[in-house]
Amino acid sequence: MSLLLEYKHLFPIDSIQKVCELFEEQLRSEKEPDLSFFSIIVGAVENNLTNIKASDKDVNLGSNKFKMKFPSLTWDEVKSLYERFTSLMKCGVDAKLLGGEYSTRELVKRVADVVWNSLTRSYYKDRAHLQSIYSFLTGNKLDCFGVAFAVTAACQVLGKNDVHLALSEDHAWVVFGKGGKETAEVTWHGKGNEDKRGRSVGDGVLAHSWLYVAGKPVICTRVMELAALVSSVNPTLTPTIDVHEVSLMQYKLLWLLYDKGHLDTYPMALGNLADLEEHMLSNYPDESKQCLFKETIDTKPNTPKPDSTALYLQAIRSSRSHYDDRHVYPYTFQGGYYHRHKMYKEAFHAWACAGDVIRHYNYSRDDEEIYKEFAEIANELIPQLMKAESSGHSARSILKDPECFASLLRFYDGICKWEEGSQTPILHIGWAKPLVSTISKFDSEVRAQVNIVCNTDNNHIGEDVPTQSENNSTGSNDSWNDASNVEMTVREQLTAAVNSRPRVTLYSHKMAALKPLLLAERLNTHALQLQLTAQSQLQRPQTQRRDDDEQNSGSAGRAKRARRER
Repeated sequence: MSLLLEYKHLFPIDSIQKVCELFEEQLRSEKEPDLSFFSIIVGAVENNLTNIKASDKDVNLGSNKFKMKFPSLTWDEVKSLYERFTSLMKCGVDAKLLGGEYSTRELVKRVADVVWNSLTRSYYKDRAHLQSIYSFLTGNKLDCFGVAFAVTAACQVLGKNDVHLALSEDHAWVVFGKGGKETAEVTWHGKGNEDKRGRSVGDGVLAHSWLYVAGKPVICTRVMELAALVSSVNPTLTPTIDVHEVSLMQYKLLWLLYDKGHLDTYPMALGNLADLEEHMLSNYPDESKQCLFKETIDTKPNTPKPDSTALYLQAIRSSRSHYDDRHVYPYTFQGGYYHRHKMYKEAFHAWACAGDVIRHYNYSRDDEEIYKEFAEIANELIPQLMKAESSGHSARSILKDPECFASLLRFYDGICKWEEGSQTPILHIGWAKPLVSTISKFDSEVRAQVNIVCNTDNNHIGEDVPTQSENNSTGSNDSWNDASNVEMTVREQLTAAVNSRPRVTLYSHKMAALKPLLLAERLNTHALQLQLTAQSQLQRPQTQRRDDDEQNSGSAGRAKRARRER
């Protein structure tokens, strides 16, 4: 604790500004951040602002802009909690396990056991505000991410600095050893998985499960673990009400970390920041404009703060550059934003890209969160917007656009490919009916303009995925009618017209088999439903699928905050 005395002058922590000053001072320091210290402070603020009596909630539920008085954290309170955590870990771990330059699997499992055995005997998968060491020390409760973070922080206080957090899009584990080559499960996912603690994550990667992102997780540095702590903050008071002070604290801290470059390789945090930027700009525009730190103004005076669209795009580029485009949420974040702003063509394209990513995985019951995400898009958002677009003045918009139809086919093809080779089917009648209804909204003339290519033996992503610069192009299908082409032969003009048609490659056997039906002048909806709900025609052996992933099976592997209802 003596090493943390340099922060004592900032206490009591009684405002968002004080929290930001604490983080700023740490980020200017050359010393590694103490994860348990910061987790106690951030957790104390979040828990105190969101833990109010039910009677108080009833009085204030009329407004979605809920405000609370900021708590005051004294140095002695934080010091006491910090010393309790340190004492618990040092007393619970045999000193013999602490020898050697690098951590061992036995040590990591022992630390995980100490954390695990200190918890109440319940699972808290869907409970908010249980991800911090403050929650661990004051209520003996942690969620999945919280356990992994606590294990990482515990190894730090034990002097084992080679242990770092690894984050997929819905799970967390640790890497350790020389170069971080070793991986270990330290937490749970779903019920009854506590027996996995200490095991390598290699089996999950080999199973092509989305939960392990094909061995392409975010491997955190110590400062990125601080960013993970901030990104995991949950401002919700009720399912429909957020506490403004918690949102604002998270918003400012994420911008501070962004400004220092610590979110560049963290797609989930960039997506969270983009969502918060949209929320603040819509509801608190003055605070959004004020969220520029002095160092930013001094060093980048003419650089405007990125808006939400730029942040979503940065998250996508980060996933493509650093994680082989194996993360789904950057695209669903972007698609949700476009949908909320009624930019439906752009939303279709973002969702299609999400389908391109998910087709590299095999569906399993561990994929509950991403299943919910795709179910909401396919069975709620798309049918609702198609219903709105098929009536009134909007009837000649996206329904007359073959590029939108091509994007929908890519989206559905990704889901069908996700289903192939999996133990559990996805496309039951609850999926098939909205899908067929959506396709039937497009006239045969529009469907016929799409150039559908079937390639069921190719599992590589990105071959026919447009670049971001192409995403915003409207595409022209009438170039062969242009007056400048009068010297072209009829054959050349027809060839140019065909090449300008939207092109989509279908990789799943189900969607490829539907090609004749999709292009038929009269759509046979009954036949479409029957083929979609039929069991996958080909259950190929695992060894024949996704050969490009096999080379990653030996590599190491946010806890994301609760799914936002859109």
